[in-house]
Amino acid sequence: MPQVANILSRSDHRGTIGARTGIQRDQYTVTPGLYCVGRPTSESPVLVTANYKLTFDALRSELGGMDVWILVVDTRGINVWCAAGKGTFSTEEVAYQVQRARLTEVVNHRELILPQYSAPGVSALQLKAACGFKGIFGPIRAVDIRAFVANGNIAYEAMRSATFTLKERAVLIPLEIFLLLKPLVLTLAGLMLLSGFGPQLYSLARAWQRGGTIALVTLASVLAGAILAPLLLPWIPGRQFWCKGVLLGIPVAIFTGLRLLPSAGWTAVIGLALWAMAVSSYLAMNFTGSTPFTSLSGVEMEMRKGLAIQIVFALSGLLCWFAGPFFL
Repeated sequence: MPQVANILSRSDHRGTIGARTGIQRDQYTVTPGLYCVGRPTSESPVLVTANYKLTFDALRSELGGMDVWILVVDTRGINVWCAAGKGTFSTEEVAYQVQRARLTEVVNHRELILPQYSAPGVSALQLKAACGFKGIFGPIRAVDIRAFVANGNIAYEAMRSATFTLKERAVLIPLEIFLLLKPLVLTLAGLMLLSGFGPQLYSLARAWQRGGTIALVTLASVLAGAILAPLLLPWIPGRQFWCKGVLLGIPVAIFTGLRLLPSAGWTAVIGLALWAMAVSSYLAMNFTGSTPFTSLSGVEMEMRKGLAIQIVFALSGLLCWFAGPFFL
């Protein structure tokens, strides 16, 4: 039986940094199966988790001094919450791993402690019928698992409450920025190239000047949507994330207008303002599925509405920006 340590190694910490920044996020997995921490017996609890290594490491690092079994299910390298919503952390998958690990021969009891965030994908009643094990939903956070087990597998109210603190929101920012780098560079290159067109057909000087302007506005909008949006989330008016992003894009638009209106003209300034709000809104909306604020159906509803508005803003903004030199 594979035994795992509860203290993370330097390699584990490097992997965590890689996953948080998107460098090795897609294949950061653990082989599904049964593992042990400490010296578990046939009476020791069985904790179920996803095979996303970041999730697996978060759990085992909180098990110091405990003797437990860890049953890792195949969620295709996706965390518990997202996997439950996508159907990979499911009743059928948990039952399959129980049978595959021959868990009935390992422990005398018939209880599995499931992460609370797996509830959308796992039916405790169906699980009992499928593999003979009763599913008990544990706390939301791995840090509470020790107290949960010590309390007879009963959760306090605080263990059931989802949080989204400043620290938890800030952790999401590096991944968004790193995933954005490649499309951002390509977008800026395209914008600078196209900004050279004008009444005199094409000018490299114009491309450099106007392209640099829209590049700075784009970067400021990225700052607003990808960094300020999660950090200031509770204090930004509105419920939907795309709307919060629009509000953060407005100061960028106003500053742009005050600086450029005398020289660029109304058409170009309006274009930059619309573009700034579209970029900021889109990036802020990316955080919708990373929060406990919205359900799966709520995310889908917001994206349908938000994307339509963002597309209109972006296309109208770029049209006005590129048409700006012809209206001076």
